[in-house]
Amino acid sequence: MSMLNQLKKITTSGSKRVGRGIGSGKGGHTVGRGTKGQRARKSGQAPAWFEGGQLPLIKRLPMQRGKGRFNVLVPTAAVSLSDVNKMKADVVTLDSLKLEKVIHSRFQRAKIIANGKIERKVIVRGLPVSAGAAKQIEQAGGSIESASE
Repeated sequence: MSMLNQLKKITTSGSKRVGRGIGSGKGGHTVGRGTKGQRARKSGQAPAWFEGGQLPLIKRLPMQRGKGRFNVLVPTAAVSLSDVNKMKADVVTLDSLKLEKVIHSRFQRAKIIANGKIERKVIVRGLPVSAGAAKQIEQAGGSIESASE
């Protein structure tokens, strides 16, 4: 009985080298690009934002004045109680959160939310705290000082 059909294939066909003439195995002068048109040319790929000659979106929108036009949103970081629990500092401020890399340095505001548990005494200074988080912090023996203090 022949076992030729069970032999493993040991030859692999190489990739087709486009644009190398009739003998390359992939067409002749069009090389799989179709005939004529922008995409058939050498530099025929338009950039991703090109809209076919239509007025681009960036030019259709009105210009905004002033330096603050790039800061559309002032981000507020949400800090969970489990993140506060992992911190080494006993006083939690915006600077201490940035220093211990709990939040990114670009954040200008942060709020502590009741996500997770806190098992140690901390003092929260100058940060807004959700009602549930404030209750858990006070139960653990900590305190919350407002921004004016």
